[in-house]
Amino acid sequence: MAAAQDVHVRICNQEIVKFDLEVKALIQDIRDCSGPLSALTELNTKVKEKFQQLRHRIQELEQSAKEQDKESEKQVLLQEVENHKKQMLSNQTSWRKANLTCKIAIDNLEKAELLQGGDLFRQRKTAKESLAQTSSAITESLMGISRMMSQQVQQSEEAMQTLDFCDTSPQLPLPRLLRSVFYYEELMLLNCGVGEDSSESLGLQGDPTSPS
Repeated sequence: MAAAQDVHVRICNQEIVKFDLEVKALIQDIRDCSGPLSALTELNTKVKEKFQQLRHRIQELEQSAKEQDKESEKQVLLQEVENHKKQMLSNQTSWRKANLTCKIAIDNLEKAELLQGGDLFRQRKTAKESLAQTSSAITESLMGISRMMSQQVQQSEEAMQTLDFCDTSPQLPLPRLLRSVFYYEELMLLNCGVGEDSSESLGLQGDPTSPS
């Protein structure tokens, strides 16, 4: 009977040490975790399972200590139980601190991602505004070209109408009309200050509309 109790106590102690090491490893994983939150939740679930197994083994060891026949052996085992309980409480404190550290790291990472997203949004907004300004400038330029072409077409139509009128007018043939236009342009230059001495250089020799 005593031999069986010794085996059970030895197994309990081995299991307690194993679960304690596994808990410590998971706590370190939590410290190193940078997210996402689902990863932290998964680690915490594993820690809870290990704590339950550890607590169960400590309770078994405590029960075995109480069943010892010798008081000295009983006290030794109860002291081991107390040490395991203190170690478990220390692990729980480390677990809470690790969770706090991990959550702060995740929050900081999310804030950084939001800031980067905001910068990207501002860059896209600036690009859109620049594109809109360029499009507006191109539209205005095209409209200006369209107006200029319309004016040129209108002027061409008026010139054609004038030529048609001259061709159909029996009083003033087209060559005589053109000479009249040049004559009056030269008169305008004289009136603007070219001077009488320039009349000969400009070729003014009487009214060009008079018959030659």
